[in-house]
Amino acid sequence: EIRLVGGSSGLEGRVEILYQGVWGTVCNIGWDDNDTTVVCRQLGYVTGNSTRQGHFGSGTGPVWLSQVGCLGNETKLSHCMHSGAGNVGSCSHVRDVGVHCSDVNVRLVNGPTKFEGRVEVFHNGWWGAVCDDEWDLRDAQVVCGELGFGTAVAASHSAVYGRGSGLIWLDDLNCVGTEWTIGNCSHGGWGNSNCDHSEDASAKCATGRLVNGSTKYEGRVEVYHNGQWGTVCDDHWDLTDAQVVCSQLGLGVATAALHGSFYGRGIGQIWLDGLHCAGTEMTIGNCSHRGWGIANCGHGEDASVNCTPGLLLRLVGGSLYNEGRVE
Repeated sequence: EIRLVGGSSGLEGRVEILYQGVWGTVCNIGWDDNDTTVVCRQLGYVTGNSTRQGHFGSGTGPVWLSQVGCLGNETKLSHCMHSGAGNVGSCSHVRDVGVHCSDVNVRLVNGPTKFEGRVEVFHNGWWGAVCDDEWDLRDAQVVCGELGFGTAVAASHSAVYGRGSGLIWLDDLNCVGTEWTIGNCSHGGWGNSNCDHSEDASAKCATGRLVNGSTKYEGRVEVYHNGQWGTVCDDHWDLTDAQVVCSQLGLGVATAALHGSFYGRGIGQIWLDGLHCAGTEMTIGNCSHRGWGIANCGHGEDASVNCTPGLLLRLVGGSLYNEGRVE
């Protein structure tokens, strides 16, 4: 058996499993999006996202599993590879896994990468499009967040990634931007739309994220490459490099370029080392570096940043991140 504990609803919480009659937790070493997907599907949901370490508090009792390695198609977490029940080394409850599950799936279709495309949602057994009436960056941000990607950088109108077919599930969306799923946003009702597919909404998400910070403006820097999230080594890491990250994520001005895994050690791949940014690059991947996956660092050297929105300046009502009414 499996359950989620400590969340505000049944969709989220610390992952706990029942083994030999005792409930225990799961260690986050090796944990990734495939593992989260299996947990959520086992609970009857469609998909989900992992939360930062300790987000739902520390459990009690045994830590039952570590180094879980799901492919993503398993029906139960117990069917995935792992280190063996109770064989978790020094892992403690400070590393308990938490997830947020979704009962509405979302995907980006027809884009050149998985980070951009026409928005489609899965509801009542069918995929369908989203109308672009009232569509803006706050709505796109919820989509990017639900997919586990970075900040939304574009909310496009008029089927720029091609027209969908079949149902148009959502119209007149009005997201605050903090919702866990697009289905939680205010809308006109499932299937209630006066649009056709020439008005299909699209989104583009950033390929970076900040992890383990107390706000979205700070955290360990992670980039997505070749199907995996990975960290950045802090060799030569400076405020110019940090500024590219903050700009890429739409988070304003970099105020600190932090060394020594300031926001905790990552796991898995270290994607970038020896960064030398000019400060004008659109993404951190465009900066000079040693090559993807070429690093002589450990996760004790993971780079982090602090960003600030500065004067709290924003652009409102535009279809792209770089246009709109100034507020």
